[in-house]
Amino acid sequence: MRPKKTRLVRCEPGERCFRPRSAPVKKLEGVSVTLDEFEALRLADFKGYEQDKIAGMMKVHRSTVSRILSSARQKVADALVNLKAIKIEGGCCQIKSPKTKRK
Repeated sequence: MRPKKTRLVRCEPGERCFRPRSAPVKKLEGVSVTLDEFEALRLADFKGYEQDKIAGMMKVHRSTVSRILSSARQKVADALVNLKAIKIEGGCCQIKSPKTKRK
């Protein structure tokens, strides 16, 4: 198996974990969403960008973006339907700070 290519991520989620309030923390299962999955979701579903544009921003192929989005959406749907926590962590990513505008 070929090693994963490093993906560029512009939004660092920090310490983010989402969990249902109705379930006790000790009995709660969870899913892990990687940083690249989080970034792809942010760009596609929050910002509304097309997969070609996301691929250019993350420095991967469009088909890779499609696979990343599919995996991320499956995990988030699993967490919502089955009352699981969502933790954002890991992944083969390089965090790149957003460009600042000069005056």
